[in-house]
Order: sequence, then C-alpha cells, then structure tokens
Amino acid sequence: MSERNSNTVRPPRRMGPGGHGPMGMMPGEKAKDFKGSIGKLVNYMGKYKFATIAVVIFAAAGTVFGILGPDILGQAITELYNGYRDKLQGTGGIDFTKIGNIILQLLMLYGISAAFSFIQGWIMSGISQQLSFRLRRELSEKINRMPMKYFESNAVGDILSRITNDVDTLGQTLNQSIVTLITSITTVIGVLIMMLRISPLMTLIPLVMLPVTGGLIGVVVKKSQKYFTDQQHYLGKINGQIEEVYGGHNIIKVFNREQDTMDEFEQTNEILYQSGWKSQFISGMMMPIMGFVGNLGYVAVAVVGSILTVRGTIEIGAIQAFIQYVRNFTQPIQQAAQVSNMLQMTAAAAERVFEFLEEAEEDQVAADEAVREAQGEVVFDHVRFGYDPDSIIINDFSCTVEPGQMIAIVGPTGAGKTTMVKLLMRFFDVNSGAIRVDGQDIREFNRGQLRENLGMVLQDTWLFKGTIMENIRYGKLDASDDEVIEAAKAAHAHRFIQTLPEGYQMELNEDASNISQGQKQLLTIARAILADNPILILDEATSSVDTRTEARIQKAMSNLMQGRTSFVIAHRLSTIREADRILVMRDGDIVEQGNHEELLKQGGFYAELYNSQFEEVSA
Repeated sequence: MSERNSNTVRPPRRMGPGGHGPMGMMPGEKAKDFKGSIGKLVNYMGKYKFATIAVVIFAAAGTVFGILGPDILGQAITELYNGYRDKLQGTGGIDFTKIGNIILQLLMLYGISAAFSFIQGWIMSGISQQLSFRLRRELSEKINRMPMKYFESNAVGDILSRITNDVDTLGQTLNQSIVTLITSITTVIGVLIMMLRISPLMTLIPLVMLPVTGGLIGVVVKKSQKYFTDQQHYLGKINGQIEEVYGGHNIIKVFNREQDTMDEFEQTNEILYQSGWKSQFISGMMMPIMGFVGNLGYVAVAVVGSILTVRGTIEIGAIQAFIQYVRNFTQPIQQAAQVSNMLQMTAAAAERVFEFLEEAEEDQVAADEAVREAQGEVVFDHVRFGYDPDSIIINDFSCTVEPGQMIAIVGPTGAGKTTMVKLLMRFFDVNSGAIRVDGQDIREFNRGQLRENLGMVLQDTWLFKGTIMENIRYGKLDASDDEVIEAAKAAHAHRFIQTLPEGYQMELNEDASNISQGQKQLLTIARAILADNPILILDEATSSVDTRTEARIQKAMSNLMQGRTSFVIAHRLSTIREADRILVMRDGDIVEQGNHEELLKQGGFYAELYNSQFEEVSA
C-alpha cells in the first residue's frame, strides 16, 4: 500500500442555482490577474485572429444596419401622417407607393442585418468550439507529461474541473462576451449619433437617465451580491452533505444517525432557502425599477418631442424613431454588468487552464533513445529520496538484483516499500544515488521505453468501461482472443469469467461494480500476465482475494515469474516465503535481507513481523 495518502476527490465546481449561467447575474469567480489572463487568452487566440476580425466586422455591420431601421421606419410614419393630414385638408393623399418603397428598404436593411448577425454567430461559434477542442487536446496531452508529484499534491476533482468546467466556461463566455461587447459598443455609439442627428435637445433625456439607471443597478447588485455569495456557499455545503450521506448511508443506519443527519440538512437547507429567496427577490427588482425609469424617459421624450413637432422642429415620425433609439440606448448599458461578469468568468477560467498548461513537466526524452528489451538486472546504488527535499524518507538504499530473481520487499507502513517501486518506474527521480537497469542509469532511458519493460499490478485495481476481453487486452493491444484467454487461465480468472452472463464479452460499468473486488484483481493480474514484461512489479497484488484463490494465484505467479525479475511488495508474509531474497525495510533503510529461512533464524525484525502475523492468525 502506498505510504502517501491520496488526495480527497472534490466534485467539480457547479454553476449557481436557478440556471444562472454566463448571462445570469450570479457573480462569477474572479481571476487573480485579470489583465494577464486576458492577455494570455488573446495571444492564444492569435491563430484565429482573421476569423476574430471577421466576427468584429460582421457584428458591427449587423448592428449598424439594425440601428438604421428605426430612422427609416420613422420616415414611413411621417409620410403616412403627412398624407393623412393632406387628405383631411383636401390637398392630397397618402402616397402608398412611397411608403411601400420605404418598407421594402426597411426589410432589406433588417435582412442584411440578420445575415451579418448569422455569419458572425457562425464564425464565432466555430472559434469558441475550435478553441475548446484545442484546449482539451492540449490539456489531455499535458496530463501525460506531468510528473506524478503534481497529481499526488493536487485534488483530482480540481484537475478534472479545469479540463471540463473551465474549458466549457471559457468557450461559452468567450462566445457571448466578445459578441455582446462589440454589439453593445457599436449600438451605444451608433444610437447616440442617430439621436443627436434627430434632436440634440431630446438626447439630453437619455443621457440624464443613464447615471440614474447605473446608480440603481449598482445598488441592486451590491445588495444582492451578498445573498448570491451565501447562496453559492450553502449550495456547495448542502451538495457535500447529500454526497456524504449517500456515500455513507449504511454507516448512518448502523449507528441510528438518521435524525441527526436530517436535522443538519434542514438547518443548512433553511439558510439556503433564506439566502436564495432574498437574492432572487432583490435581483428581480432590477427589471421593474429599470422599466419604471425607462417609462419615465419615454414620457419625457414624448412630451418634449410633441412640443418640438408643434414648433415644426422635427417630424412626428422622428419621435417614434427616437423612442426606439432610447430603448436601444439603455439596453447596452443594462448589458454592461453582464459583460463584466462574463469577462471575469472568462479570465478566471483562462487563468486556471493556462496555469495548468504552464506547470513544470517531467523530461520525456533522455540522451539515450535506443529501444531495447531489458534483461532484468536492477541495481539500487545508494538511493536517497524524499517527496519533499527537506523530508527524506529513503536514506541510503543499496541492493543488487540479478536477472530472474524474485525480490520481496516487506516492512511496516511508511517504511518506503512502494516508494522504491515508484522510483524504479521513474514516477519520481532520486535525489541522489542511482537506479540502474542492465548497468544503465534509468535516467538515461526515455520514460516510455523504460516502462515498456516493466509490468505492474497495484493493490488499487483500475478497470475501464468496456468488455472483460478489452480490459485484459489492455496489457497487449495486438493480442488475439486465444492469448487473452490463456492469460486469464494463468491468473485463475477464466473459470469465474465463464460463469458471467456474457463471459469475456460482458460489459463492465464505469467503476466495475458489477464484479467483486477479488475478481477485479484477477483481471488486472491477467492483464499483467498478457503484457509479458521482463520486469514484474506486484504491489499487494493478492490483497483483495480469499486465501484459497490467493494460493492458486501464487502458484500461477510462480510460473509467470520464471525467468523474470520480480519485485513483490507484501504485508502478508506467508505469500513471499519462496522469494529468492527478502528486503526488510524500516524508516527508509534496509535493515535485514536474505531468504525466508535465513531471516527467521536471525530472529530479528523480520522474524518479529512474521511471528506477530502468525499469532494474529492463530488468535
């Protein structure tokens, strides 16, 4: 068993309640370095600069054509009004041909605007999805180049969140924020120009409304943010409680703690309810308040416009156009908070993704790139190692293993047994000293070439979603069905596989919970047998099987280990009595070594360990 505890897996971060996505008012996580993160994202998007420029052009053009619409519609209304007035006065009538031409012109403008918007949406969607695809690919490739130390010191849930949630957030918010930012800026500038063109005096009305609207938005956001933060916090807390309760449901029932669990849940749920309705109510006040202020502005525009029309300063259709422009002018202002939130979320997601991509990598290619099959000689030459350089756990480990020998490594928890195997696999590099395979320092091997010579069976089984045949064949992808079956027979897995509903074609689910733990272990052993590596590592490989099955596996392992260098880590000392040499470790050093009989005769630490296990069994 590994001396280092694995990190707790944390669930990926979720979006806020109530469907608050990137466009919602839920405050997003803020980046530590907003400018730096956005700068890295801009540089990363350099590959798509021409497509991005096209998006800017089409989005701006589509907005401009849309802005011209109310002015042309106002001309139609003016023409209709003037024609009706002339008809009443008997001096003329309504020119429907001219009105028809104006409407046709209007339809063409809106059609062009819609076409430009469609094109920019199509291009921007492609950019965001290509960006997400590229980031996921690079993150996946990065994982294979990361040192094992990173995964042992960082929560798995956080790493998964960067690959899934953060990349999704980046793609979605980037798509929306860029387009919204472009259209908002274009709309504000274009509408302001059109309003000034119609009437500089009436333009003062929306300009006065602007700080009033912004102030009200600021007050509402400030009041609601506290409750949104509480809501997010207690949502995570209640999710954690539910996950914990379902994970330990049997234990809760055994100790009759159902009522205590319910009381704790009710308390958290009540706080979540209070913060939830307050945040939703306060944020929900925003639209009615803004609607009220907006309606006051429309009334003011109508009054002032009517006066100017009576004086002959502007046409009646210009009032209608101006009211539409006022609405279009305030809308981008309302979107400012949303754009700000989206940009913060984009920067935060980009920061976490680039932070992972910039992590230090382990060197993959060594000076010696020769591919050759190891003969099996392994030498540990004064190895010194610590996961933390200030805390050394392997002090001075030296040992020479001849090809074909079976070496057992035993000792109490924390002695450094699994650490030695990790060093041999080059999951970590030694602080000083050297490990040599066939006389060559393993640091001179490419990591992949080194591991091609090493087969490993861990105490913690790993099986993927797929058939049993596919899981065993993972050890040798080009193996035939007959080779897979022979490996299963050698691991004593063939018999139980035949009893399953579909035999070797039975589909394992994601956590392989449709077979027992012992059966999982047999499949991983069969996989190692099929791989047929010259050096074999077994880390508590039989810990999850019963005594009878263990004896059968040990017999199969004895045949498998013939002619191979084998390292066996075991707590049950009865399983390694046939080892050529037993290395007894304590506090990072070899304190005893020899075969089983020799060590028992010495009456030292090994004999003490062995006898204590025998006494436990006897008791």
